[in-house]
Amino acid sequence: MKQLYKSIDQVNNVREIQALRRLSPHPNILTLHEVLYDRKSGCLVLICELMDMNIYELIRERRQPLPENKIRNYMYQLCKSLEHIHRNGIFHRDVKPENILIKQDVLKLADFGSCRSVFSKQPYTEYISTRWYRAPECLLTDGYYTYKMDVWSAGCVFYEICRSRAMNFDFPPKKGSGIRQLLPGISPDSISLMSAMLEYDPDDRLSASKALQHPYFEQPRTLEKHSLPYKIGLTEKSNTAASMNYLMRIAGQGRRQAMKPLPELAFQHHRPTFPMELPKLNVPGVSKTVPFSTLKFQSVFPTPGNSGKLPIIPSVKYIDTKFDIHQHGKSMMKPYHLPSLERKGGGF
Repeated sequence: MKQLYKSIDQVNNVREIQALRRLSPHPNILTLHEVLYDRKSGCLVLICELMDMNIYELIRERRQPLPENKIRNYMYQLCKSLEHIHRNGIFHRDVKPENILIKQDVLKLADFGSCRSVFSKQPYTEYISTRWYRAPECLLTDGYYTYKMDVWSAGCVFYEICRSRAMNFDFPPKKGSGIRQLLPGISPDSISLMSAMLEYDPDDRLSASKALQHPYFEQPRTLEKHSLPYKIGLTEKSNTAASMNYLMRIAGQGRRQAMKPLPELAFQHHRPTFPMELPKLNVPGVSKTVPFSTLKFQSVFPTPGNSGKLPIIPSVKYIDTKFDIHQHGKSMMKPYHLPSLERKGGGF
C-alpha cells in the first residue's frame, strides 16, 4: 500500500481489507492471506494468493481471439463475482482487465481499493473508475450512480476479450454501426448479453444475477449443477478425498480405532557393553585419574580432618548365633517371644 498508517485501528478501517474479509471465501474473489503492518514506518502490506496473469496481459499480444468457450467460461466467473459482491452490499467501481486475475481457467476479481457500500448515501465520488470502462451515469452526473456501473464495466471487458485487444476511444464523428459489425465471429447470444450489459440507462441495464440466467451461460450453468453434488459431498461415486461423506467415514473409523486399547510397545534399552572406561572428569580434590579397570577409587569429597583420606573403620567381630548351647553352656542371648498376630478376613 502506498499510503502510510499511524495505528492498527486505521489499518483495520482500510476499505479493501474490510471488503476482502467480508467477501471471502469465494472461488472468484481474490483471497487475502495475511496483513503485515510495521508500526515504526507505517507501511502496510497485503499478502494475497498468487495468480498467473490478468486479462489485459492475456489478450494484449494475441493475434487471434480466444475460443468462445473460454470467453464464456471467463465471463461466467466474472458475473459470479459481481453477483456475490452486490449481494453482500458492495460494488467494485473499478472493474477492468488489469483487476481481473486468472490462473489457468480460474478467474478472480481483485483490487477492492475503490469499492463502496451499496447502502451508502449518494452522491458518490465523481471521478471514479478507469475512464475507458466508466459508465455513462458516472460521466454525465454529479456522483449519482449505482452498482449497475460494474455491469457496464464488465460489458466493456467482455467486448475486449472478444476482440482480444484493448478498446480504442478515439472515435471519429460518424454514425454508429452496432456491435454486430465489429464482432462478426461472435454468437448471437453473446451479442445479446453484451448489449444488455451495455445499456445506456442503468435502470434498463442487466444486473449480475440476471446476467447469470442469460441463455449465453446455459452450458456453464449445466456443468455447475452437475459438479455441485461433488463439491458439497451429496454423492459418493468414488472414494476420493474431495467427497465429504468419505471424509466423515474416515473420521468415524478414526474414532472407533481410538476406542481400542493400544498394544504395549516393546522398548529396547540400549545399554553399553561393560567393562568400559569412564570419562575423565576435572573435579577438584582428585589429584590423579584412576582407570576403571584397576577398581581403585578415591574420595572426591575430602574432609578437613583426614586431608582427603578415608577414615579407618575399626573391625567388628562377627558372632555366630547358630552355635551349640550344650557345648558353650548357657546362652549369652536372652530368648524373646514375639506376640502372635491376628489376621482378619484371611488378608495379609
